[in-house]
Amino acid sequence: MVGGGEPYGAIRDAVLVIREGRIAWLGDAAGAPSELVGNPEQTLDAEGGWATPGLIDCHTHLVFGGDRAREFEMRLRGASYEEIARAGGGILSTVKATRGASEDELVASASRRLATLLEHGVTTVEVKSGYGLDVPSELRMLRVARRLADEHPVTVSTTLLAAHALPPEFEADRGAYLSLICDEMIPAAVAEGLADALDAFCEGIAFTREECARVFEAGARHGLSVRLHADQLSDLGGAALASEHMARSADHLEYASEAGVEAMAEAGVTAVVLPGAFYFLGGGHLPPIDAFRRRAVPIAIATDLNPGSSPVGSPLLAMNMACVLFGLTPEEALAGMTRNAAPVLGVAGESGTLEVGSRADIAVWSVDRPAELSYWVGSNPCSAVVQNGVLRRPA
Repeated sequence: MVGGGEPYGAIRDAVLVIREGRIAWLGDAAGAPSELVGNPEQTLDAEGGWATPGLIDCHTHLVFGGDRAREFEMRLRGASYEEIARAGGGILSTVKATRGASEDELVASASRRLATLLEHGVTTVEVKSGYGLDVPSELRMLRVARRLADEHPVTVSTTLLAAHALPPEFEADRGAYLSLICDEMIPAAVAEGLADALDAFCEGIAFTREECARVFEAGARHGLSVRLHADQLSDLGGAALASEHMARSADHLEYASEAGVEAMAEAGVTAVVLPGAFYFLGGGHLPPIDAFRRRAVPIAIATDLNPGSSPVGSPLLAMNMACVLFGLTPEEALAGMTRNAAPVLGVAGESGTLEVGSRADIAVWSVDRPAELSYWVGSNPCSAVVQNGVLRRPA
């Protein structure tokens, strides 16, 4: 997946050598140096399949309590968002369930969801908070994410998303909740080493540009990189806002303007498209894929795994949706889950490509051509995964 050469950066009849968790050599089998390939401790024969970088799911809400299957049924029977909210549904139902769950309960439920991602070739995953919306619950969600990294063979990046929704106890005082985020949540998360990045939801149903900017400025004072849920349901200038704050990514972007895309290109902001939410919410306005291409804005893809708008547990399904719904090519889709996702989590050069010196995070696939990773729907051709140089196989 190194750009600029063969499609997919492919090397056929290849040998890849791992030493101490890193890629020591890779290339055509005929040119493999004998001092590296002789007497290996362990050999994996991919039997004509393909080896790619381990997949990177760079936008998930993996940790939460409960589910929203009941309101899914209500929507299918014609209930409006307002009716669902009055019946106790919506994001605040997940907040209530998450606040009421213990840390161990959240670990157990998130572990089941994480296991599916790992079976489908994921080696790095981002996990957001955002369903606690008070100091103890937000920190508990981030601790759960850290525990997932300790208890499973995966690299986890954590993101504080306290500016996700307005909790009911602050309905009459938005400013007080923003002060809580800036003055208490961010410092506490940083002090405990729980957050790698900061995110916010810039939307009419969430927070304004000015409110998100306030959160970003507080995060910057504590050394956190930023990301933004931007322009999903309307064009509020979220892409430009992310660019002004040198965000690592702007995510969703269905309504991003040409000016917003240009700002992203100038600032080096990655576009993270989330086809699962687009599909589950019934489609609508397409993200400006052609504008991203024209401006050379990198396009990443993620599952957006969450209980309300994207209950998508397969990165391969997200890649298929990105091709079918958004018009990406299979090569762009794989780059979106590898090479272009790595900078979003600050791991470019470590993960996302297979190169000498990079971390040996590798997914092995029983397919004849890499386009099949975006082609098949509902199957899982992942035959093996190497994580930090250690072979693990899907369960």
